[in-house]
Amino acid sequence: MSEDDQQEARAREARRLFSGPISFLKSAPELKFLPEPALPEIAFAGRSNVGKSSLINRLTNRSGLARTSNTPGRTQELNFFDVGAPPVLRLVDMPGYGFAKAPKDVARRWRYLVNDYLRGRQVLKRALLLIDSRHGIKEIDREIIEMLDAAAVSYRIVLTKADKVKATDLAAVQAATEAEARKHGAAHPEVIATSSEGGMGMERLREAVVEAAFA
Repeated sequence: MSEDDQQEARAREARRLFSGPISFLKSAPELKFLPEPALPEIAFAGRSNVGKSSLINRLTNRSGLARTSNTPGRTQELNFFDVGAPPVLRLVDMPGYGFAKAPKDVARRWRYLVNDYLRGRQVLKRALLLIDSRHGIKEIDREIIEMLDAAAVSYRIVLTKADKVKATDLAAVQAATEAEARKHGAAHPEVIATSSEGGMGMERLREAVVEAAFA
């Protein structure tokens, strides 16, 4: 099978999976509550106002699968979603980071939970690190990049809210982000620009999820 044929097959599989059953499985406030490591997992990471829940909802064609909130830092658990019936992969909504008003003990629990999950989850195939297109990689994002590098977890950067910036500015941010990604051995070199509102980049993102899960 040629590379083009393989890509088309992945695209068909992605469309099939994400148009089929997808359901919330459970929340895990601590590692002892994690589901059995029986399926490949793709985790979504990002600072608390990057639009992570909205992206997951658009990606899965469900309006209320992942909870959205106007209060940054609301989600402080690992939330698992089964894709397929029977399930063939899981999406993991990781708690957002960088929320300024969080008490120190909450921030500390976040670090322990996320770090331990990244280091110890053998079925974690890839993390998708969400970065706001309007700002690019900020200092607050470098902490999670360092955690991903240290955990030797394969990750890919996904730009969110791409509809909020001019095309020329988006191209510049994407180029700068890809240049940064090339400096990190665990980072995928291609950055995907997305918009939860307009749907930009969602087909490519679905294919990337399938590609990572079943590679």
